[in-house]
Amino acid sequence: MVRIMNNVEIRGYMRDLEKTTLTSKEEAARQYEYIEKCKAFVAQKEAELGRKMTFCVQTFGCQMNARDSEKLVGILEQVGYVETEDEHADFVIYNTCTVRENANNKVYGRLGYLSNYKKKNPHMMIALCGCMMQEPTVVETIRKKYKFVNLVFGTHNIYKFAELLYNTLEADSQIIDIWEDTDKIVEDLPIKRKFSFKSGVNIMFGCNNFCSYCIVPYVRGRERSRQPEDIIREIENLVADGVCEVMLLGQNVNSYGKNLENPMSFAELLREINKIEGLKRIRFMTSHPKDLSDELIYAMRDCEKVCRHMHLPLQSGSSRILNIMNRHYDKEQYLNIVDKLRKEIPDIALTTDIIVGFPGETEEDFLETLDVVQRVEYDSAFTFIYSKRTGTPAAAMENQVPEAEVKCHFDRLLREVQEISTKKAMALQGKVMPVLVEEMNEHDASLVTGRLDNNSVVHFPGTADMIGNIYQVKLEECKGFYYIGKVVEHE
Repeated sequence: MVRIMNNVEIRGYMRDLEKTTLTSKEEAARQYEYIEKCKAFVAQKEAELGRKMTFCVQTFGCQMNARDSEKLVGILEQVGYVETEDEHADFVIYNTCTVRENANNKVYGRLGYLSNYKKKNPHMMIALCGCMMQEPTVVETIRKKYKFVNLVFGTHNIYKFAELLYNTLEADSQIIDIWEDTDKIVEDLPIKRKFSFKSGVNIMFGCNNFCSYCIVPYVRGRERSRQPEDIIREIENLVADGVCEVMLLGQNVNSYGKNLENPMSFAELLREINKIEGLKRIRFMTSHPKDLSDELIYAMRDCEKVCRHMHLPLQSGSSRILNIMNRHYDKEQYLNIVDKLRKEIPDIALTTDIIVGFPGETEEDFLETLDVVQRVEYDSAFTFIYSKRTGTPAAAMENQVPEAEVKCHFDRLLREVQEISTKKAMALQGKVMPVLVEEMNEHDASLVTGRLDNNSVVHFPGTADMIGNIYQVKLEECKGFYYIGKVVEHE
């Protein structure tokens, strides 16, 4: 007996087929076909309205999301839309974050604002994508309460945006296309960089760590690494287009390459990227301590283009809390890594993330964290008060720490971090160091703003033509979290 599938089943079957059978090149070619179809639709709409169609992409969250948004912008511009910062555009897309629940509330608030505007402008289209959309409860809320949203998709099928856009332009009802996971990486799709001289470069996607407080593995999927030759080719093309600094991106870059058919370590990848002619700076984000090998430390030491800066999240200095967090290292292991880094790269800048008030954290646990902060002497630290994240094991834990106690601990930690950071920054005052100029100063038109190798900010006299170039700058005055300097020499 043959069972006939309904339309929904057919679409699901075809989607699964696409996920498994099409090569990266075939899928890319397919998406370019949809770009051409979208072009025709947009051109027709422009003729009807007598003006150009506009779009606005709002990005919430991390560098990975920012890079994803550049892909969305690249496709929208190829289709014929013109970018604007005005959320009253013809096509508005929110690329969402869901690390904290207040991020979700922010998006709902923006949708509430847009709903009234869309009633007056029925041709307006609204799309939602990103991590927040991978939560089933969120999708159900959008389906029931925000029916005016035209398109909803997640993190796994962003490469299909051109196809989804075309289907949305043609449809008269809400389109929701969420995948639970994927093993596909599609190369060579359009992208529009925010900066001409620097760029993020995805080297891997997903996360396998399942820290007990974190939702990311559930919304980004399992780790999958790009082929090294694709990464190298992308960076070479970026350099040819004027890029001098790249930021290698992944939820845990230290575990790069483990799932490749021909495994390659992150250290080996760094050494290969370091060979690229014309590239001047290499950064990366984020490193997980459990996977930080001696091999990587030696690669950082040996590769002159790799910035002397590492963001090494601590989260807690208590081995007991680290175990409950499922971090897979303890206090002594973390400090041992720091000792190795400082031995091999004496001038390295270390930054970190610290959570205060994790369930069950005691005064003794907090003092362990303070001890690590004092021993490591971080150049800076991102400090967070623990926030329950529905869907994570930590949210269901007992012994939630009283708010007053958390606030007290947080204030003590912040004072300690700021005192140490100021001392570390003051040590560079008077030195001459290379600075990459990134933009004109927001508050003083006579100044430019750039970054040191260690990621510290420097303001100094300059002009717009200096953006994207590296200068030797004397750090004349330390202002705590930034420097005032003057150019000594152009590299």
